[in-house]
Amino acid sequence: MQGWITLFAPLAMLAGAVVPFQASANAALGRNLGHPLWATVASLGVSAVLASLVMLVMRVPAPEVALSLRAPGWTWLGGAAGVFYITAALMLAPRMGSGPFMAAVIGGQVLAALAIDRYGLLGFAVKHITPLHWVGAGLVVAGVIVTQVAAGRAN
Repeated sequence: MQGWITLFAPLAMLAGAVVPFQASANAALGRNLGHPLWATVASLGVSAVLASLVMLVMRVPAPEVALSLRAPGWTWLGGAAGVFYITAALMLAPRMGSGPFMAAVIGGQVLAALAIDRYGLLGFAVKHITPLHWVGAGLVVAGVIVTQVAAGRAN
């Protein structure tokens, strides 16, 4: 398991590192297209095309329609969450700044992830959340607050 962590953690960090670039690129696209929602549509369209190309190259078989209809309704909320996040990033990141926006996003992610683990939401197994988890989350939230205060003073 330890070997996987040394591989997965850097990949997860790389995935996280591209998010501020995504928010910045989408914000610029929104300005060029005249409205943030057009950038949301364009961004998701590019995502759909690229994912489809990767699936073609990898020869991923099409899902069975019957299986997708049996999925719980909440499993389709990922798309709505993506629209919400992209649109929020388009509208908030340019106003807040990339760093403060991403700090707030990470704070929200950590708190939501703890709730998902603690209560076994969305198909995840229930995990015991220790006081150390809460200390870590508190430090992240404190970092969000400090980042927001620093951004306010810089303006």
